[in-house]
Amino acid sequence: MRDLGKTSIKITPIGLGAWQFSQGKSFNRWIWKSLTEDNQNAIIQAALDGGINWFDTAEIYGSGQSECGLSQALQKAGAADEDVVIATKWNPIGRTAASIPKTIHKRRENLAPYNIDLYQVHNPHSFSKPEDEMEEMALLLAGGSIKAIGVSNFDAGQMLRAHGKLWTYGLPLASNQVKYSLLDREIESNGVLESARALGVTIIAYTPLEWGLLTGKFHDNPDLVKKLPLARRVVIGRKLEESARVIEALKEIAANYEATPGQVALNWLIHFNGDCVVAIPGASKPRHAQESAGVMKFKLSEEELARLDELTRQFR
Repeated sequence: MRDLGKTSIKITPIGLGAWQFSQGKSFNRWIWKSLTEDNQNAIIQAALDGGINWFDTAEIYGSGQSECGLSQALQKAGAADEDVVIATKWNPIGRTAASIPKTIHKRRENLAPYNIDLYQVHNPHSFSKPEDEMEEMALLLAGGSIKAIGVSNFDAGQMLRAHGKLWTYGLPLASNQVKYSLLDREIESNGVLESARALGVTIIAYTPLEWGLLTGKFHDNPDLVKKLPLARRVVIGRKLEESARVIEALKEIAANYEATPGQVALNWLIHFNGDCVVAIPGASKPRHAQESAGVMKFKLSEEELARLDELTRQFR
């Protein structure tokens, strides 16, 4: 278990992202295919069985469909509120900070009977300043609606402003959820990772397998790319060739642990930066969640961590 920032909340280094539970609503259909209820239930059961204790969702994921699907699957699995950590996000697009207290009831309703442990501002693009958003978040925490406060897609300066405002209330900024993978290491060069370390903020890495590219399956069978929803098809198609050497290295290292290339890629993420980074891979099948949980059963050597670092520095 790791600390979620400077809070008392304990999370496993690997969580489960639930964006794929959006049921193809609105723009999400260009990214994920709809999943059946039975499949969603089986994914959550596999994650729990593997030792994963926390789950990330958001208002914008299918206009609450992901939140509802996650809650239903956890209930089906018999998970108690005190045994899981739930993270969700407020959608700031086209809104002001005043929307935060006005919409929290819907987040809680969708996720009931589970409490919201971590509530995050999904991105910095509202009509309000980060300070105003953090003030509303602090009031929610004081009222017992949430247990910790995080942000997502905030740059270093925005994260510092959010942290500074919460500090005036004696509260920590728990996390910043950002895109981070072996093929996208920008947070190492733009100040986000450095600032997070200094502030004691946990980095939550989303899209840590680069839409599945780091599993190696699309290199083994490029025809699979044609079957993907449009957005993923474009992204993966562009990066297929430039990532080939990385995939070969992942396969070589994976053989040392009877693991998969994707498991090695995730293992690098959660260990290369100490305890500062955790990851939330998604899963569209139960075996994906099972594989993700298996990442926590081994640790790459210092030499292997360094090899992958050297090989992917071009992506910083």
